[in-house]
Amino acid sequence: MHNQHNYHSDTEVVGSDRTSFSGPLSGPLKRGGRKSARFHLPDNSSNTSSSTTISNDDMVEITIDVRDDSVAVHSVKTATGADVEDPELALLARGLEKKSSSFSATLARNASSRIRQVSQELKKLASFTKKPQRGKFDRTKSAATHALRGLKFISKTDGGAGWGVVEKRFDELTASTNGLLTRAQFGECIGMNKESKDFALELFDALSRRHNISGGLVNKAQLKEFWDRISDQSFDTRLQTFFDMVDKDADGRITEDEVREIIASSASANKLSNIQKQADEYAALIMEELDPNNVGYIMIEDLEMLLLQAPSHSVHIGESKVLSQMLSQRLKPMSDFGPLRRWYEDFKYFLLDNWQRVWVMALWIGVMAGLFTYKYIQYKNKAAFDVMGHCVCMAKGAAETLKLNMALILLPVCRNTITWLRNKTRLGVAVPFDDNLNFHKIIAIAIAIGVGIHGISHLACDFPRLLHATPDEYEPMEKYFGDQPTSYWWFVKGVEGVTGIIMVVLMAIAFTLASPWFRRNKVQFPKPFNKLTGFNAFWYSHHLFVIVYTLLVVHGIKLYLTKEWEKKTTWMYLAVPVILYASERLLRAFRSSIKPVQILKVAVYPGNVLSLHMSKPQGFRYKSGQYMFVNCAAVSPFEWHPFSITSSPGDDYLSVHIRTLGDWTRQLKTVFSEVCQPPPNGKSGLLRADFMQGQNNPNFPRVLIDGPYGAPAQDYKKYDVVLLVGLGIGATPMISIVKDIVNNMRAVEEEASSLEHGTNPSPPNNSNPGIHKRSGNNFKTRRAYFYWVTREQGSFDWFKGIMDEVAEMDQQEVIEMHNYCTSVYEEGDARSALITMLQSLNHAKNGVDVVSGTRVKSHFAKPNWRNVYKRIAINHPNSKIGVFYCGAPALTKELKQLALDFSHKTSTKFDFHKENF
Repeated sequence: MHNQHNYHSDTEVVGSDRTSFSGPLSGPLKRGGRKSARFHLPDNSSNTSSSTTISNDDMVEITIDVRDDSVAVHSVKTATGADVEDPELALLARGLEKKSSSFSATLARNASSRIRQVSQELKKLASFTKKPQRGKFDRTKSAATHALRGLKFISKTDGGAGWGVVEKRFDELTASTNGLLTRAQFGECIGMNKESKDFALELFDALSRRHNISGGLVNKAQLKEFWDRISDQSFDTRLQTFFDMVDKDADGRITEDEVREIIASSASANKLSNIQKQADEYAALIMEELDPNNVGYIMIEDLEMLLLQAPSHSVHIGESKVLSQMLSQRLKPMSDFGPLRRWYEDFKYFLLDNWQRVWVMALWIGVMAGLFTYKYIQYKNKAAFDVMGHCVCMAKGAAETLKLNMALILLPVCRNTITWLRNKTRLGVAVPFDDNLNFHKIIAIAIAIGVGIHGISHLACDFPRLLHATPDEYEPMEKYFGDQPTSYWWFVKGVEGVTGIIMVVLMAIAFTLASPWFRRNKVQFPKPFNKLTGFNAFWYSHHLFVIVYTLLVVHGIKLYLTKEWEKKTTWMYLAVPVILYASERLLRAFRSSIKPVQILKVAVYPGNVLSLHMSKPQGFRYKSGQYMFVNCAAVSPFEWHPFSITSSPGDDYLSVHIRTLGDWTRQLKTVFSEVCQPPPNGKSGLLRADFMQGQNNPNFPRVLIDGPYGAPAQDYKKYDVVLLVGLGIGATPMISIVKDIVNNMRAVEEEASSLEHGTNPSPPNNSNPGIHKRSGNNFKTRRAYFYWVTREQGSFDWFKGIMDEVAEMDQQEVIEMHNYCTSVYEEGDARSALITMLQSLNHAKNGVDVVSGTRVKSHFAKPNWRNVYKRIAINHPNSKIGVFYCGAPALTKELKQLALDFSHKTSTKFDFHKENF
C-alpha cells in the first residue's frame, strides 16, 4: 500500500522503557515550513494506562523547521506556552537539531536510543509532505482523547491476558496441524468469542495482507507478529489495522462496497440485526459525509477525521477522574479503625438502613417466643408432663407458634388491604410494605420449623412414651386417651394423626414447588413430570392451602389433651385472617367481572414481548409504578398473573408489556398472535392488530383485569431526584413513571400559568383530572435519571414511541434517559468502532439513534454503576435520592450495596427500592 507509512507508532523508546506520547505530529507539513507538535511525556510514577485522560499539563509543544535535508528545533515549550527547562526535553531538543542527509547514520553512531527513535518519528513525519493532508486534528481535546483510547482489538474479557495465554492456546489448537494455525481458528486463538467469528476472519485477512502472507495458515512467529500489531497501544497502528480490514483490495482507498461489508461484519459481531438490514443506507451515509466530492472512495485521513471529530456521549459521562478525586477518599473502607469501632459503625449503619424491618422482625420473634414459653410452662405443670416429659411441652409450644404463623402468613398476600394501607395511611413510614412477600416467605420457613418440632416431638417421643408407660404412670392419661394403646398405629390412624400427616404432605408439596428451582424452571424433568415445574405448578399447588386450613381447624378441634372448647384456640387465630383473605378473593373476582376491558391494540415485538392496550374501566385509578393482574380465559380461566402498568395515569387507556417467560405467557402470546397480521407501513411491531370503530375488527380473546396494587416504584413522587433502573422487561414500571413525570411537570407549569393569569387550568382531553389537583401537593420530582439495560437491539422497539414522546415533551430536560445495549462491545472496542461512527453521523443528521431507533442515544456494553452513583452524588449534594430498580435479582445486590456505600460516606442519601420478577 502506498500510504502505509503515513501512520506510525505513538511510542518513544527511552533507554529500555517504552512509553507513549500523544501521537504523530499533527497538521500538514510543507517544505521549509515551521510547525509545532505536542509530545506526551508521562511521569514514570503515575498510572499510564489507556484510561488516563491527557491534560495540557502533561503536554510539551515543540516547534521545528523541516527541510529537504535537515530538521531544526525552533523552540520547546509547555502546552500552556511556558518555556521548558527539563534535562530530558533538552536532550530531545539537541537530538532534533542534528542535520545533514546522513542524519540517520550520524544518530546511529553517536546518539542514544531515545534520539534515534525521535529521528525515525520525524522522518516519517517528513514523509507526510509527499501527500497533502485533509485537515488538522487536535488530539488534546476530550473527544480526541477518547478516540485515542479507542479501537481496541483485544479487550479485558477476551484475550487481554497477554501473549503467554495466546501462545498456549496456539499450541493446543495446532497440536495436530504441524504448528500451523488456520484462518478459521484465529479468532478462538486470540480470545475472541464465537459471535465475533466474521470479524476475526476479516482481521486475519487484513493482517495477512499487511504481512504478505497467503494460504490462510500462519505459524507461531507470524501469529506473534499479528499479536504485536493488534495489541499495540498506538492509536495510529490500530487505525491502520482497522483501515486495512475495510480496504480489502489493499489499494489505500475504501469504496462504498467495502464500507457496506464492514458495516455488516460489525453489526453481526454486535448482534445488531436492524443495522445489518440497513447496511446499504448507512454505507451511503458514511460516503456522503466523508466523500463530499463524490470521488468514489475515502482515505485513511477521512477515517481518522471521523473518529476524532465525532464526540462521544460517553465522554461527558466519563468524568470519573474528577469524580474519583472528589469521592474516592470518602468511599474508602474503614480499614484504619479498630475491630470494635468497625463493628459499631457497621451495626449503626445496619440499624439506620433496616430499622423498619428490625422492629417488625423483633416484634414477631418476641410474640412467638412469648407464646412458646407460655405453652411450655403450662404443660410442664400438667399431669401429662409426668408421662411425656419435656417432649409434650416442646410439641405444644411449637403448636402455639404454628397457630400464629398460619394466621399471619395470609396477611402479606392480602394485596388490596396492603395497597389501601400504604396509600391511605401513614403506616408506610414505619411498616416496610414493600417486603410483604419476603415476610410471607420468612413466615413459611418458621411454619416448616414449627411443623418439624411439633411432629417429631409427638411421633418420636410422646407416642412411644405413652405406649411404654406403666399402668400407674398411664392412669392420669385415661381421661384423654382411654385405655392404654398397644399399637403405635392407634395414634397415627386417629383423626389427629391423619389430618396432621395430610397437612404435612400438602405443605411440603406447596413449599417445594414454590422454591426458586421449581418455580423458575431451573429443574428439568422428562415428560410428563415436566409439569411439576414452572409458575403453573407453583400457582395451583399453592391453592392446596384451602384443604390445609380446613384440616387445621379439624385438627385443632380433635385435640387429645384439651377437651374444653374455649381452650381450642386454633379457629380463633384463623378467623380474622381467613375472612379477610376470602373477602379479598371475592372482591377481586367481583371487581374483575364488573370492570370488563376492551382490547384496543395488540402488538408482538422482538424479544418475545406482547403489548396489550385496553380500555380503562370507569373509576380505575392508579399510580405510576403499580401493577395489576391479568386473566385470559382462552389460556386458563383460573390463572391470574401480575404485570406492571406501562401507561401513565393521565392516559385514556391501560397498557401492559408481557414477555413470554413461562407456559402461561407463551400461550397468551400465541392466542393473540392468531388474530394479528404483519403491521402496515408506519406501524410498529412484528405482528399487530388494532380496534377500529365501525370496521370489521379482530376477534380478540376476552381479558379480565384486577387491580391496581401497590408496588415500590409508586413512591417515586416522594423524592426530588430519582434514579430509575430497568433491566430488560423490568423497564415497564419505569416507562410509566417517566411519562407521569413529564405529565406532572406539564401540569405544574399549567397551574403556575393559570395562577399568573387568574384562570383555572383544564385537564387535557381524555386525561385524568385528578392529576392537576394532585400535582402541586404530592409531586416533588424535579430530576430523573432513567437507565434501561437490555441485551437485544429489538428490545428498544417495545417502548420506541414512548421514548420519542418523552424526548419531545421534556422541554426542560428533567429526564436524563440512557439506553444500554449489552450485545454491543464497549465503546473503544474495534468491533463497535464503526457502530459508534454511524451513531454519531445518523444522530447528527436525522436525530435518530441507529441502535435504539429513537431520539435517545444508546450506550454500549454495561453501565459502570459506581460512576452513575458518583455523578448523581456530585450533582445533588445534601439530597435524598430515590433509587428504583425492577428486573432480575442478579443486579439487586450491586445497586443496593452502592446505595448504602454512598449514603454512608457522602452527603447524598440513596433510598433503594427493588422489584424482582
